[in-house]
This record gives sequence, structure tokens and C-alpha cells, in this order.
Amino acid sequence: MTGMPMHTEEGSRGGHDLRHHGDAEVRDDGSALVDLAVNVRAGTPPVWLRERIAGSLDALAAYPDGRRARAAVAERHGLPVERVLLTAGAAEAFVLLARALKVRRPVVVHPQFTEPEAALRDAGHTVDRVLLREADGFRLDPALVPEDADLVLIGNPTNPTSVLHPAEAIVRLARPGRTLVVDEAFMDAVPGEREALAGRTDVPGLVVLRSLTKTWGLAGLRIGYVLAAPEVVAELARAQPLWPVSTPALAAAEACVAPRALAEAAHAAHRIAADRAHLVAGLEEFAPEGVRVAGPAEGPFVLVRMRGAADARRQLRTLGFAVRRGDTFPGLDEEWVRIAVRDRGVVNRFLQAFDQALVLIRG
Repeated sequence: MTGMPMHTEEGSRGGHDLRHHGDAEVRDDGSALVDLAVNVRAGTPPVWLRERIAGSLDALAAYPDGRRARAAVAERHGLPVERVLLTAGAAEAFVLLARALKVRRPVVVHPQFTEPEAALRDAGHTVDRVLLREADGFRLDPALVPEDADLVLIGNPTNPTSVLHPAEAIVRLARPGRTLVVDEAFMDAVPGEREALAGRTDVPGLVVLRSLTKTWGLAGLRIGYVLAAPEVVAELARAQPLWPVSTPALAAAEACVAPRALAEAAHAAHRIAADRAHLVAGLEEFAPEGVRVAGPAEGPFVLVRMRGAADARRQLRTLGFAVRRGDTFPGLDEEWVRIAVRDRGVVNRFLQAFDQALVLIRG
């Protein structure tokens, strides 16, 4: 596999708005749009989870006690509790890693979620980028990562490319003295969680991040966790404020790793895969007009390249649909958009609107 040489940007964000996220597409005047910009699963949280969270409100007078939730997460992954740290979403984990770990040369593999790089830069680090190429299917080539990188961060499956990297390709990035951070925020949307590294203890320096906000619709509650060696967990915990995770979020964490929830998530992952295939097939019908779907997509979203993507995005808004711009991701430009997977009914309506949008921008 050939790859683009590592692109180094020192002291700047390279012209990309690393703080732009999909929720910006549906704020204010976008609140009435059909949301294909945010990757939170539609129709969530389910009733049983709402009830579990509501039941925790009676305990709000007491300070949060995360021991039960931490033990539940540890059991879910077959790990001792010393390897688990609960966080206020995966975003807090990125900040903790940036502030607590002493690293000299952090490297972020792009295109991917931009918050980790933003957190590293805000903590004063100079961040190097490895840019994966469309020509290679945005697949990881471990040889592209510089040998002296002492922190490497990659998403799997990667947002926004929807690429699922082989676990063993990621493991090849591990080195003595290197922290290897794998963001698995969308792994539970992959049937069987194949290629997951959560629960592995044989990979030196491995830190796995998980989020419960995407599959369960808890973005407003903020809950996630870190899986790492006990000494790394302890170091990150020292950088946390007291009681960083609220009582309702702890209740949600415990509920979402229970057998019933895992079975429901597994069922949802298969449904997402079917709905994604339907979306991709529909988009591929526009190939003669220059529309290209990056793939194979394995996450609950797809990345699409097309001429006039910015105009199409604006036309889609007038037709009632919000999609995520791609040019804020390093390695992508204004020709890219990310589209969240929804059920077939929504997808069919979107494809009709997409057809209309193309007609309008082609004149």
C-alpha cells in the first residue's frame, strides 16, 4: 500500500476548524431539519433506559458513587476495575490524555474525529498528522507513523471515513514507551464488534476509549470510559475533578453494559448495517453524476465525495435535511459530506431530496 507522507503542522490547526461538530448543523434554524449530521442513533434513549435514569434522580442529594458502574464496565470487558476509568463522555478522556500524559511527539491519524487533536493543541502540544488517502481507501498503513511518536491516536471504526481497520494493523503501531490510543466510540455499532481491542491486555501502551452516547442517545448526559493499564488509569484519574460523572450518568453506564443492553445493541448493529447498505446502494446510483461513497463503510455513517458538495448541502437544508460538512476534517476538503445512517423510510426520503438537490445545483 502506498500512502501520503506524514504531514506536519506545528503551532497551528492547518486551516481546519477542529471545533466544528455535526451538532452545529442542527442548532437554531436547523433544529427542524431531519438530522443526518449527528451520529447518535435515532429513536434513543429507549424507554427502559429513560426509566432507569429517571429512577436515579431520587439520589441526587448524595455525591456520585461510581463504584458499581465501574465494576459493571470492568465485568463487561473481562477486566479488573483498576483498568477502568469512567468519564464525562469520550471528549473528557481526550482532554485528560492531553493534560496528564507526558509526551514529546503526539501523532494523530487523519481523517478522524478532530477533538483529540484540538485537546492536545490546547494543552500546549505540537501535533503531527498522518493523513490517510482516499486512493488507499483511507486504510491504515502502520509504516506511515513515525517511529519516534510516543503517542499515536486513531479511531476504529473511524469517524468520518467509516473505515474499520483490522485490529492487528492497529496492534502493529504498539511500541515500548508509546501510548496507543484507540477511539472505539462507534465499535458497538459494528456487528460482533469485530476488530475491537477493548478488553485486550497484551498490547503494550494500549488505551481504548468507549462512548455510550452514540448507540444509546445520551449525548446530553455525557458518559464514556477509558480502558488502560492501572498506572495510566491512575494518572488520568488524578487529572479529573472530584465527582466527574453525575449520578444519572453512572446509572446509565451500569444499565448500558448489562446483558439486556448488550443484546439490544447487537441487534441494532445488524439493523444499522442493513440500513447502511440501503443508503450506499441509493447513493451509488448517482455515480454517473460524480458521487462517490468512500468504503467499504462499516460505521453508522458514510462519507461521500461529490462536486459541488457545499451547494448540495445548502440545497438539502432547503429541502429539510442536514448533513455534515467534511472540510473541517484534516485530509478532506469541501467536496466531502458525511451522512448518518437512518431507517429505510428516512433514507428513501433523503435520496429523493438528494436527487432534487443535484438537479438544482446542476442548473
